Amino acid sequence: MSDSSAHYQPISCDLHDYLEIACMRGYVLLVELTDGSRFEARAITTLVNADKEEFLRLRGATGDQDIRLDRLAAITPQAANAGFGRVRLAGSVCQF
Repeated sequence: MSDSSAHYQPISCDLHDYLEIACMRGYVLLVELTDGSRFEARAITTLVNADKEEFLRLRGATGDQDIRLDRLAAITPQAANAGFGRVRLAGSVCQF
């Protein structure tokens, strides 16, 4: 699950709520990554590894994958009745 290519930057604390809602409701999301790639997958859960890096587990056509939260540029629920719209995640850092 670890991505050692760059130091992990936690996302904004407020944005975690959107990820938790997406997981609890099992939303299919349009996921946009910071490298410009995009795909659709179902939100399953959030995870933290031993290095305190946070991940979103997604289930797509190729199976489950864990995406480090600081690699997420934006998420957009695909359900018409979703509780929120597009959420931009990149560039917002959690301050403790």
